[in-house]
Amino acid sequence: MSSLPPIFLDLAIILITAGITTVIFKWLKQPLVLGYIVAGFFIGPYFPWFPAITDSTNLHVWSDIGIVFLMFALGLEFSVKKLKKVGATGAITALTELAIMFLIGNMVGHLLGWGNMDCIFLGCMLSISSTTIIIKSFDDLKLKQQKFTSTVTAVLVVEDLIAVLLLVILSTLSVSKSFNGGELGLSIVKLAFFLVVWFTFGIFLIPTFLRWMRKWMTEETLCIVAVGLCFGMVVLADFAGFSTALGAFVMGAILAETIEADVIHRIITPIKNLFGAVFFVSVGMLVNPEVLVKYWLPILVIAATVIVFKSTAATTGILLSGRPLKTAMQGGFCFCQIGEFSFIIAGLGLSFGVIDPNLYPIIVSVSIITTFVTPYMIKAGTPAFELADRKLPRKVKMALERYSSSTKNTGHDKAVTQFVTKQLVTIIIYGFILMALALLSSLLLKPLIDDFFAEWGIPAIWGHLLGLLVTLLVMAPFLWALAVKGVNRQRIRKMLQTYHGSQVAVIPLLALRYFIAVALVGFVVSAYLKAAIGLVIIIAIVAVVVILLSRKATDSYNRIEERFVSNFNQRQAQNSFKIPQSLEQKFSMERMTVTAYSPLVGKTLAESGFRNDYRVNVASIERAGKIHDLPSKDFLIMPGDRLTILGNEDQLAHVRSDIEVEPDMLIHDHSDNEINIYRLEIKDKSPLAGLDIRKASLKDKHHSMVIAIERGKDYMLNPVADTVFQPGDVVWMVSPEDLNVADFN
Repeated sequence: MSSLPPIFLDLAIILITAGITTVIFKWLKQPLVLGYIVAGFFIGPYFPWFPAITDSTNLHVWSDIGIVFLMFALGLEFSVKKLKKVGATGAITALTELAIMFLIGNMVGHLLGWGNMDCIFLGCMLSISSTTIIIKSFDDLKLKQQKFTSTVTAVLVVEDLIAVLLLVILSTLSVSKSFNGGELGLSIVKLAFFLVVWFTFGIFLIPTFLRWMRKWMTEETLCIVAVGLCFGMVVLADFAGFSTALGAFVMGAILAETIEADVIHRIITPIKNLFGAVFFVSVGMLVNPEVLVKYWLPILVIAATVIVFKSTAATTGILLSGRPLKTAMQGGFCFCQIGEFSFIIAGLGLSFGVIDPNLYPIIVSVSIITTFVTPYMIKAGTPAFELADRKLPRKVKMALERYSSSTKNTGHDKAVTQFVTKQLVTIIIYGFILMALALLSSLLLKPLIDDFFAEWGIPAIWGHLLGLLVTLLVMAPFLWALAVKGVNRQRIRKMLQTYHGSQVAVIPLLALRYFIAVALVGFVVSAYLKAAIGLVIIIAIVAVVVILLSRKATDSYNRIEERFVSNFNQRQAQNSFKIPQSLEQKFSMERMTVTAYSPLVGKTLAESGFRNDYRVNVASIERAGKIHDLPSKDFLIMPGDRLTILGNEDQLAHVRSDIEVEPDMLIHDHSDNEINIYRLEIKDKSPLAGLDIRKASLKDKHHSMVIAIERGKDYMLNPVADTVFQPGDVVWMVSPEDLNVADFN
């Protein structure tokens, strides 16, 4: 009897079946994700004519790991700088799609005769797209670097954040059957708090740690460190009450700002592919033919609703955000499915017993159908735009172009708007950092100090004073940044005099900065001293004033900020130069690695036609760790070279197709008999006798090569060119041609 755990058999069934089906789908030129889902159906519990999975619990764990790696890889390809450029697009599109699909989902549910809670849950499930399915489809269709994919990625990130809030709202509704606005507000603040704290401390600490370890790090150790950091953030996210997918994405986004990002992505990709396959196979296992037959009408109605209206809602949102019609339709057609978050929402409703149990298999079936449709919808985006561009009236197209190109601020003085924005960013970032430090001090440091001083019999007041002093010293640089940084009194005075009514916004924001600084210091003081409120306020004000007047606090903050900015721009600093902000909307700088299959290999830069044919510029070439800035036109391109190329999105996409070329077949057969081996015995009258190998010119005359010579009992392997053939020698030659040995004697 076998002693192997069931997971070994399950993995063998999963991977063998997935391998066979994906090869078939590759042959059919279909997206691989569809092959994974079909494989899952074959080995699932509803297909009795095939070996089935025996341990669904372990499979669920492996599936969760697959989501983690998929989101981690997505984070590695993500850039906060890109999100800043398309942040408004992501927010507007996601909120527009949420509003439209929630209303339509409710309407469809009521038309099908379902209850109120079923309709509410259905609306929420139809509002969230599947990040993993879209990103996997981009991989399979080789579309990750297209212009519209950055917009889609930004929308997906915002949708994932909205999904977390939806879980909180639905949990409240399920328990109390009423809407709790206060809990929703706290959840939003909590999410923003953790994102700011994680990203700020992550950017400050992790690149510094990797820089320190760089000279001792190999690909093996870098892989281990990266995966360890990923799962560490997953645990932190789960501890904070968020999804594991969000934690994996955050760590990927942090590592994306390091110069190790490209290497990490390359070594993580095989792991992501393995566990991602398990995830998609597990989705396919949920397909139940009986449910499809019994509830075929609701499934088809909901699936059609998702495909048609979700794509339309996303396209509308992208248009409202100011993007061109082409980008809107290409991006909008990607949002035609529901996925993993919809399963989580449905599972939440089942756990609280507020939805019909049949809703879960219906949603799974809809997800499978829309997943099948997704790659085709993505590919249909461009033809749909071309059709719309031909059919739309000229006035409509001109109106859309005018709306897209409109970038002027209206109704606000630009100077006041910029000031208010900067102040709010300062308050949020440093307020959250100080809040995190205060909570860590009161919840972790204080209990440790209390236990230590109690063990040694020292009065607790001394420990509290020590903890308070340490906490205030750590908080001092950030308190200075919150209350003082960016406050130019002369500029503020001038703005108050120039812009009438600006004091309504300026003065309260400045007062709020000081108030938050005093309140946070007061919180720390009260946590350690348990003093009366009046005394706490007095001590807090004194502490803040002392800190603000401290030169050391200023210097400490400046060093911290310098390190953070250096780490944040570390990857971008590897470029030869920085693109001016005025040109960022038109040009991008991107690194591409030349594969061995590229038609440009062996050509010089001049012969490659980068400037004339592709209309791009090569800023630098990295080879074997050495960077050649502004290479000459005679520089030879070799496999493995990393080219930093400057151009717009369309130009980069064009040149990328000729640089990062993948083989049409991974392994090519090489028949054993393509090169023949011959045995030649040198006789006295042989024309080779007395000649050395060089003068015999066997390679030129007969396309052959000498690999060995037997001379008596001696063997000469790979003899040198000066070796003279002697009578009696036995010469071994190889040649791809048919040779007549008699011709050599």
